[in-house]
Amino acid sequence: MFDPIQLRTFLAVAQTLSFTQAAGRLGVRQSTVSQQVRRLEAAAGRPLFVRDTHGVELTEDGEAMLGFARAILEANERAAHWFAGTRLRGRLRFGASEDFVATRLPEILEGFRREHPEVDLELTVDLSGTLHRRLAAGHFDLVLAKRHPQEPHGRLVWRDRLVWIGSERLRLEPGRPVPLVVFPPPAVTRARALEVLEREGRTWRVTCTSGSLNGLVAAARAGLGVMAHTRGMIPPGLTRVPARAGLPELGGIDVVLLYGADPGSAARGPAEALAEAILAAGDRLQSAA
Repeated sequence: MFDPIQLRTFLAVAQTLSFTQAAGRLGVRQSTVSQQVRRLEAAAGRPLFVRDTHGVELTEDGEAMLGFARAILEANERAAHWFAGTRLRGRLRFGASEDFVATRLPEILEGFRREHPEVDLELTVDLSGTLHRRLAAGHFDLVLAKRHPQEPHGRLVWRDRLVWIGSERLRLEPGRPVPLVVFPPPAVTRARALEVLEREGRTWRVTCTSGSLNGLVAAARAGLGVMAHTRGMIPPGLTRVPARAGLPELGGIDVVLLYGADPGSAARGPAEALAEAILAAGDRLQSAA
């Protein structure tokens, strides 16, 4: 009843909440995306999105379609692998930011290992900035990391905002340097925090530096300072710093997939398969974080 191409298009729009971004991800025209969504809505007999001048939102039926679309596409993928008689093999060097490894990424990797048992998956967890650098040096076949929205590289998984978070008991004193809990360079969140504070003329001091997210969370929970973090991934025990604290806006952040430089690599097939699994689960990764 439901066309897999239309379902993939629907998932791309649902994950980005943008017909333009979905078209960029799928490599098609925006008019094609709109046409595929209209056909899927006609097949379902229900509107799946609410569109207005402010953006795109899922309807209640659209939320329901998310689960059905994922299940249908996953079943199609399993059937295709079974009847094609081909199994992915080889080594896949995958790098991921710790934020994602601490949320729903383990579930995706478990499913990937179950579907492709002959792929030797090597996972490296590191800072997004370090992952970008090591990818360029040829150390990875696929990377899941943050990037600045203005950067052109990578397949968009989802778009979010950075916010200031800290302990509910923390009180920032006016006129005093902002206490910061940060990753070491070249962390994307560290660079953004320092950039916006300096642009606003706010003084700051680093109260904790750690390469481990657990270390930063522990310091923030202890009230040592505030940290810049993805809005959709706020760790338990921490909360957004209220607007009355007067901290500057941190802006948007993209989560993207990036491939290794060698398109003919034996790892390209496994990398594509894992990338598709992550893209299909992009909305779950964000909402569960």
